[in-house]
Amino acid sequence: MNPAKVEAVVRKEFYHLLRDVRSLYLAFALPLLLILLFGYALSLDVNHVKTIVIDQNSTPSSRDLIRKLDSSSYFDVVAFSRNTRDVNTYLDEGWATLAIVIPPDFSENLHKDRDAPLQVILDGSDPNFGNISRGYINAFLESQNRPQLDAFLNRQGRERILPPLEGRIRVWFNEDLESRNFIIPGNMAVILMIVGAMLTSLVVAREYENGTLETIKSLPLNTGEFLVGKAIPYFVIGMIDVLIAVLMGQILFGVVMKSSFWLLILASALYLAVALTLGLLISSVLKSQLVANQVAVLVTYLPSLLLSNFVFPILNMPKPLQILAQVVPATYYLEILSGVYLKNLGFAQLWFSFLVLLIMFLVLALLSFLALKREGI
Repeated sequence: MNPAKVEAVVRKEFYHLLRDVRSLYLAFALPLLLILLFGYALSLDVNHVKTIVIDQNSTPSSRDLIRKLDSSSYFDVVAFSRNTRDVNTYLDEGWATLAIVIPPDFSENLHKDRDAPLQVILDGSDPNFGNISRGYINAFLESQNRPQLDAFLNRQGRERILPPLEGRIRVWFNEDLESRNFIIPGNMAVILMIVGAMLTSLVVAREYENGTLETIKSLPLNTGEFLVGKAIPYFVIGMIDVLIAVLMGQILFGVVMKSSFWLLILASALYLAVALTLGLLISSVLKSQLVANQVAVLVTYLPSLLLSNFVFPILNMPKPLQILAQVVPATYYLEILSGVYLKNLGFAQLWFSFLVLLIMFLVLALLSFLALKREGI
């Protein structure tokens, strides 16, 4: 492989990138936008559940319950009322997702050591949000039950009853249980697919459509030099995007990796190489920029977002999709990102994901080489 010939192809591709505003937008502006959107807008955490309280009791006991509910970070009491019809209005209009109805005999039942049921109504249109909210309200009511039970036993002259099972929970890796600690690093898998596969899916197809491929065939340039020269500019841009994502994640969102920075760079370079060869293969086979771009979205960007454990857990998917997820490069890159950012793992624990990405790169590079070789380059 002649370095001078590769440099000529690289220079040509850089000149084209500088003239192509759309490619520059995809290379830099879109990744930055994704980092900001995913960091600030996308969150799997459930906080500040909007709650309406129907207080038909209006006693110190009911008001104390409402005060404790509103002081929790998980609930925001947005309205008080005595009319149960307001529940329909607030839930129908989306002004609240949780309603609590305190019956007229609530305080009396408490003072007479009787059951004091509350009606809890949840908006289940979003099942995930509804399930988490149900867990929160159950935990809140349980925390209120314990003092009531202790007071009852004290009045009866009995000792406090300790539960037979007590779970002492300790969270590893993501101690704060913040979704952004996984979303911000995982966003790099999507960014690198955009820069690596979606942009390179156009480079060879563009040569076909512009009629310049015949000129390239006449040059003293072999297939390997052509592919490497085409890939290098996008590799450089992709690695710059990785550094930007790391810095923005740390400065804006406080997401800091626990393992080696150089291990992250190695994994990103390998994953980016997979994306580049996949994009070049699509571009070489389809020969149309429009078709190549659409296919690249379907086979690179969407699987990286939906089938890689990034947004949806693979274990919850149907079996065919679980099998399909095993051939998505982002699945293995996300395992490495999780190990580097959250678990403080090294190469000894992550070698299998590195090996799979390396095999994918070699297979895709060979297929891209053969596809172009068949065209006479």
